[in-house]
Amino acid sequence: MAALAPPDERIPRLFRAQQANKAAVRRSTAAQRIAKLEKLRAAILAREPAIRAAMFADFKKSPTEVDTTEIFASLVEIKDAIHSVAGWMKPRKVATPASLFGTSSAIHYEPRGVCLLIGPWNYPFQLVIAPLVAAIAAGNCVIVKPSELTAKTSALLAELLGAVFAEDEVAVVEGDASVASQLLALPFDHYFFTGSTRVGKIVAEAAARHLASSTLELGGTSPGVVDDSADLASTAQRLVWGKFVNAGQTCIAPDYVLVSKRTQPALVAALRTAIAAAYGASDEARRASPDLCRIIDDRNFARLKKLLDDTVASGATIEIGGATDAGERYIAPTVLTDVTPASALMSEEIFGPILPILTYETWSDVAPFITARDKPLALYVFGNDRARIDEIIDNTTAGGTCVNSTLLHFVNPNLPFGGVGPSGSGSYHGEFGFRAFSHERAVLRQGRIDLTKRVYPPYTESVKTMLGWMFKLFT
Repeated sequence: MAALAPPDERIPRLFRAQQANKAAVRRSTAAQRIAKLEKLRAAILAREPAIRAAMFADFKKSPTEVDTTEIFASLVEIKDAIHSVAGWMKPRKVATPASLFGTSSAIHYEPRGVCLLIGPWNYPFQLVIAPLVAAIAAGNCVIVKPSELTAKTSALLAELLGAVFAEDEVAVVEGDASVASQLLALPFDHYFFTGSTRVGKIVAEAAARHLASSTLELGGTSPGVVDDSADLASTAQRLVWGKFVNAGQTCIAPDYVLVSKRTQPALVAALRTAIAAAYGASDEARRASPDLCRIIDDRNFARLKKLLDDTVASGATIEIGGATDAGERYIAPTVLTDVTPASALMSEEIFGPILPILTYETWSDVAPFITARDKPLALYVFGNDRARIDEIIDNTTAGGTCVNSTLLHFVNPNLPFGGVGPSGSGSYHGEFGFRAFSHERAVLRQGRIDLTKRVYPPYTESVKTMLGWMFKLFT
């Protein structure tokens, strides 16, 4: 096999090849797109052990977590697209107003063209495959840039996608931020990015320079809210799972929990029980747990340790966990109380296994506390009082919301997944992903009956009379 050209030579070559091929890919039928998706599914299934090994090598991710959060989630997206893409591709008839009697209207879904997909490091497989499935279903060509922080997974993606697709349809370009910069300089038809808000702004600027569309899946501090009516045992289990899966390195992990002062002690006790059941009752047991992965790199470990240390120094109390080990990049599942809104942990998305608990006086304090901050990617509300839960939903904004659970809205392909404001723009999953990678083209067809010609110039008195009649009838 010939050696790959240096990135600065390969990137424009790949882009030109995909530009030349995009018209042919656009013409692909539903059956052809389904065949590609089936081939992708088979390739994933054949590489399950390799996928698990790659992510364990990158950051000691549990094979079971790889199965559930990476492989299973990817296969769900593929299955949904295989079953649905033929329907998604059909033009969708829409109503035509009576004022346009004699015409018919429909929306046609056209591929964007050549798309750039920049993947993140936290779910380095699934968060590449899921949007890629949508792009393929919509009939696009795609250049994929996986994260360099998960080098083993990045290499595996390059091998896997190279075995399934020709480079003039789907290609993987590995490398660091300089490679991403080279890619962002090119006039793609659509930019899809998952990552931080800071880098999302750079991607948005690149898309704007090229007058192209973009989908930005970003982050933000996602609140958990616990009403006094909540079942605390199940609430704690679900918070522990949502927060500490992937060592908290999840864009929709709960960043903080709001609970009433009277319920806080019971919630902390329930969290202690849930953490012990999931990862072990002692720090030694948790450190040895095969189900607790590590922080991705030294920089992120140092950032998290500083946040923890600064918050404790400002008066927070470590209720559970708190142990760290720089050599292993290990941070124990940690729960803090006596955290204030001004604490260091509340200043940014945590993206690690540290859960601050804040208290509220009355339920009416909760929504204003949330809305005073950036719009979150996710909001989690726990309780059995429907009216109080609906009050929070009606008076806040979030990319998505779960009631009495965490994370699960992400897995349903029938729900759009995306942020709002600083937590992102656009959405995907299922048909929403197909639409994200499609242009919705308006098509109106004029039939034999043509009423509009009655108002063509010259604007005679009869035309003016007709217009007056139309205004009264249709407006």
